[in-house]
Amino acid sequence: MKAIRIHEFGGPEVLSIDDVDIPKPGKDEVLVKIHATSVNPVDWKIRAGLRKEKFPSTFPLTIGWDFSGVVEELGEKVSTFRKGDEVYGRPDLTKNGTYAEYAVVKANTICIKPLSIGHTEAAAVPLAGLTAWQGLFDHGLLKEGQKVLIHAAAGGVGTYAVQFAKAIGAYVIGTSSDYNIDFLKRLGADEVIDYNMDDFEKVLSDIDLVFDTIGGETQLKSLDVLKEGGRLITVLAPEYVAEAKAKKVHLIGFTAQAKANQLKEIGEMIDNGKVKPIVETIYTLSDARKAHIESKTGHTRGKIVLQVI
Repeated sequence: MKAIRIHEFGGPEVLSIDDVDIPKPGKDEVLVKIHATSVNPVDWKIRAGLRKEKFPSTFPLTIGWDFSGVVEELGEKVSTFRKGDEVYGRPDLTKNGTYAEYAVVKANTICIKPLSIGHTEAAAVPLAGLTAWQGLFDHGLLKEGQKVLIHAAAGGVGTYAVQFAKAIGAYVIGTSSDYNIDFLKRLGADEVIDYNMDDFEKVLSDIDLVFDTIGGETQLKSLDVLKEGGRLITVLAPEYVAEAKAKKVHLIGFTAQAKANQLKEIGEMIDNGKVKPIVETIYTLSDARKAHIESKTGHTRGKIVLQVI
């Protein structure tokens, strides 16, 4: 089979198209024929060696940790799926990924894909969708009627966060460039702040939850808009713990976990028309280098997908 692998850390040029053996599933695993995978910032960060302490792995390493595809073979202890099932999920970030024609994944981390969308859209859901879900609800404790500020709201995680928050009845504020203001309002945002024109920390206050995917100065300034007891949830390192404590707000960093039950809930929201995956660009598997270059710009609306079949 074809797989996009790295044999060393480096820039996009270290991504190589290799011919490798089709893996065999373990007792609690399934072999999936990959139809599509998507590109996330963690992909190029792992490729560049920026996450080697957090996600230790060995070379050669197949990149990519999102997929939608069809079950090809079952491990002997797997009874929850059948051959031919259409599934989607987010594999273990320390194992070989899904920029490949086939991948082995743990059966308890995947789910039947949403019925109303194809594999291309479904591949754009798992990692970003789970990150948004867990950031808002598991860690952010977001409730109906609360105010949430979502940074980089037009990005892969942000587009799901906007839709999830709106679906439960929260008041949703996003930051973005002027280009994405109308797009985000159509997606459900109640307010959108153009970060090139306005300083969000000067125009907002009394926010219950801030969802940060940027870090740095944005994370620090976000402390100023939260009410006492509010929550600042970041997918990056929590850099300003002392400042947060002084302001009596909760600052929490997290990495999304693969949870099949949450993928099922997200899939139901998609099938019910409450959530729509946003796919901006579709590349072929052989164009993975171009996809990584585009992802690193940080200006993608929604997700980048690699079509495998």
